[in-house]
Amino acid sequence: MTDIEIARAAQKKPIQEIGEKIGIPSDDLLPYGHDKAKVSESFIKSLSSRENGKLILVTAINPTPAGEGKTTTTVGLGDGLNAIGKKAAICIREASLGPCFGMKGGAAGGGHAQVVPMEDMNLHFTGDFHAITSAHNLLAAMLDNHIYWGNALEIDIRRVAYRRVMDMNDRALRQIVCNLGGVANGFPREAGFDITVASEVMAILCLATDLADLEKRLGDIIVAYRRDRSPVFARDIKADGAMAVLLQQAMQPNLVQTLENNPAFVHGGPFANIAHGCNSVVATTTALKLADYVVTEAGFGADLGAEKFMNIKCRKAGLAPDCVVLVATIRAVKMNGGVAKDDLGIENVEAVIKGCENLGRHLANIKSFGVPVVVGINHFLGDTEAEVQAIKDYVASRGSEAFLCKHWADGSAGITDLATRVSEIADAGTANFSPLYPDDKPLFDKIETIAKRIYRADEVLADAKIRKQLKDWEEQGYGHLPICMAKTQYSFTTDPTRRGAPEGHSVPVREVRLSAGAGFIVAICGEIMTMPGLPRVPSAEAIRINDAGQIEGLF
Repeated sequence: MTDIEIARAAQKKPIQEIGEKIGIPSDDLLPYGHDKAKVSESFIKSLSSRENGKLILVTAINPTPAGEGKTTTTVGLGDGLNAIGKKAAICIREASLGPCFGMKGGAAGGGHAQVVPMEDMNLHFTGDFHAITSAHNLLAAMLDNHIYWGNALEIDIRRVAYRRVMDMNDRALRQIVCNLGGVANGFPREAGFDITVASEVMAILCLATDLADLEKRLGDIIVAYRRDRSPVFARDIKADGAMAVLLQQAMQPNLVQTLENNPAFVHGGPFANIAHGCNSVVATTTALKLADYVVTEAGFGADLGAEKFMNIKCRKAGLAPDCVVLVATIRAVKMNGGVAKDDLGIENVEAVIKGCENLGRHLANIKSFGVPVVVGINHFLGDTEAEVQAIKDYVASRGSEAFLCKHWADGSAGITDLATRVSEIADAGTANFSPLYPDDKPLFDKIETIAKRIYRADEVLADAKIRKQLKDWEEQGYGHLPICMAKTQYSFTTDPTRRGAPEGHSVPVREVRLSAGAGFIVAICGEIMTMPGLPRVPSAEAIRINDAGQIEGLF
């Protein structure tokens, strides 16, 4: 059966039963149909005095076309913890339409480790992304409108710093000219679109603690500069209040369920290669008050998602992970060892051992944050015992443990060994979490710290203009902010074709952006794009409604 067929056959329970299972009264759920609901802000506030459960992060090696299964493992581990008698919940991100219709697919897991309703979650879900897109573009419209009606704030239209967004891959919109058509349409200027998951509004929604914090952060967005280089904020345009109104319901976390009827909070969706890659702080902190164990994921490989989870999300929200699960597949490890995709079905222990260099780099990086880490080997049918043992031996030689996980095929029954060990580690309280750099470190030094300690680069290449911009932001009071690296997810370098664990490379920073509302500096490295394009054969070509009125082609 395909993922969508398995999801369609699920025996779902009414969402009120899922809420009761984790202690959410039905009156505090805002239902969206029978199988999904939002959790009320008043209920979330009532939890503030409760103790937190244990926080478990699921991350992965660098992604490859062979697949890793990070979300699948997150869902499976949550089910596994419940299966061994623990009270557990999962927290994952919502799906962007960009990859759903592009090439990466959805974000609901796979096989017998999925979140349902799969079709809804991978498409419009509860409308959160539409609300974020609308709020973002309302600010863009009000900014251009202010300029049109006299520009009382004396904005330099050459220094408008706010781009529009849409939740779809469309390379044609990366760089545009807007306001064409004469005086009635405003002043022509160069502009562009990012994908919604790269929006600062998305980041703000995922880092805000409540509606008041949300509105303040929205007001802090810098939209443009005057001729004297002084910033113009969203609050100066008087857009922050209306934006908060559009986001009021989107700010409430979504509750759904796994195939095994366990609670899943699905909220927010920034990509980890161009944004901070974590689900919302509100969803995570709410789950921690309701469950004894919370399993969450961070996007792409640990060099991006886990690094940002530690240095941005945990720093901002006062969180500290108790254990990390690093996901790998035999197939992906072999690709990192130089095996072509067409040859992955052939046993190749030597390539596994060579490819473990990538796994080992991530292990060392995670340990540098002071958090214990175990490896989950996401099982594929073609894996051989010798290949699995090669990874287990390698991980053991690095002072950690690896567990073969068959949750894709067997659900919770296939991941109980990992679930048992993770709960033991979390309960032991051996984690001594610390971010990679202090708040008061200079901004360029923070970029260098990530590049050298996480990517193992020799140097960061940035011209004088970028270095001066970072210094200017420090003088303006933004020097305490963390760094959000925008970089290819496929490699430790900025070259997506360099697999394994390369050292001695350079990290070119071509642009820096201040996300004052979200509270971080984005460093855009190499050729990474904040508006992706569709592949030669997009997934959208295979998505359709069948004769029974069911959606086909989602994965």
